[in-house]
Amino acid sequence: MAKALGATSAPVESRDLTLQAPDIAENGAVVRVSARSSLADTTQLALVVEKNPAALAALFDIPAGTEAQVATNLKLAQTSRVYALAKVGDQYLYAVKEVKVTLGGCGGA
Repeated sequence: MAKALGATSAPVESRDLTLQAPDIAENGAVVRVSARSSLADTTQLALVVEKNPAALAALFDIPAGTEAQVATNLKLAQTSRVYALAKVGDQYLYAVKEVKVTLGGCGGA
């Protein structure tokens, strides 16, 4: 997914990027997810749901001088790993968390 966003190398896992999502989502149609990068040069944050039909769930451009923090509701088709990707300079960093879905979201299952 990072290559589709313009990455020239594989993303690196980072403690400077935090991803908050529930361990269990009772309804995959509405899953609250937030991401925050503590690195000053963050220019983009993306949320990716590995097993969704369209993996890229959200993409945010971060204006210079603003805090790199976003929150949104996502739909998860099924239990999946959710990734936060942060673009810092020309490198991509990531954080990941698995979210278990008990009632389907994308596709109404």
